[in-house]
Amino acid sequence: MKKRIIGIDMARALAVIGMIIVNFKVVLGAKGNPELKAFASIFDGKAAALFVVLAGVGLALMTKSALKNKQEKKLKLIKRKIVKRAIFLFVVGLSYIYIWPADILHFYGVYMLAVLFLLKARQRILLLSSVALIAVYPLILFFVPYETAWDFENLTYLDFWSVNGFFRNLFVNGFHPVLPWTSFMLFGYWLGQQDLQDQQLVRRFLFLGGATFLIIQLVAFCGSRVAGLEEWELDIILATSPMPPYPLYMFNGGAFAITLISICILIGQRFSSNLIVRELNKLGQLALSVYVAHIVIGITATELLWPDSLGTYSIGFSFIYALVFSLFAAAFASFWLSYFKIGPLEWLMRKVCGS
Repeated sequence: MKKRIIGIDMARALAVIGMIIVNFKVVLGAKGNPELKAFASIFDGKAAALFVVLAGVGLALMTKSALKNKQEKKLKLIKRKIVKRAIFLFVVGLSYIYIWPADILHFYGVYMLAVLFLLKARQRILLLSSVALIAVYPLILFFVPYETAWDFENLTYLDFWSVNGFFRNLFVNGFHPVLPWTSFMLFGYWLGQQDLQDQQLVRRFLFLGGATFLIIQLVAFCGSRVAGLEEWELDIILATSPMPPYPLYMFNGGAFAITLISICILIGQRFSSNLIVRELNKLGQLALSVYVAHIVIGITATELLWPDSLGTYSIGFSFIYALVFSLFAAAFASFWLSYFKIGPLEWLMRKVCGS
């Protein structure tokens, strides 16, 4: 049986906590306290990017042995399992789209199917394909403007359930469009093929990822201080917000992901018996269950209890609510894994799709 890498599950836990902070902030509100608002905004788009990169790492860990030993029969079975899981996530994500239009799981399922075409690709091809998706995306927006069908004031997509609108949203201008977000999963798939037990290599990833992230942040910050960018159309080039996902945001998200994953792996290797590390490790193993729960339970509860107050709360309230929910999720994960091997939704996925 393959031994789980503690740092990977830690990173999954942090990705989910980050998405909870971001999503609760969007639903409840983010008024006041600019310092806390600035801190919470660090996770905007980056926690979701980390989540997708980790999915790519997971695919690599699933297929690594079969690819290395050229076990075609085993690889065929794994591909079938990936297809089933992709469909399962796609359906689960769409099942609560009325509650949470910003769902990532149905996009996630399509990313997985896209990566299937490159399972046997060389590492250089994986990286080039990832970069190519990022580079081509701004060109696509010349033909399909990102604003198409959006009501940004209410964050609603006007023709989501039409055929054209659904596929436009899915592939081009949704919350996490297949183009270019599949790049994150391809990057994660490449990363997962590396020897993540090698401390020297992981430290190198940490340095390169951290340096890239800081340089991009500096370039974006300095660029925002330059007048006339809109006239020169450089505001698009220097955009680091996730909507739309322009190249600088994509590289920034990838750099953030590899940096945090590297930190988590190194911490997990050195402090595996630490209480916080162990609890984050457990939470990460229930990442899918907790992600769905924060929408179906956390967000739905706020809509039922405070329907007239949504969007009016302070960033302090939203942030504390997100942390309290995350603490309860961690406690539940610890309790659940003391009786069961995997999370409830993870179990359902395996039951439906095969272990």
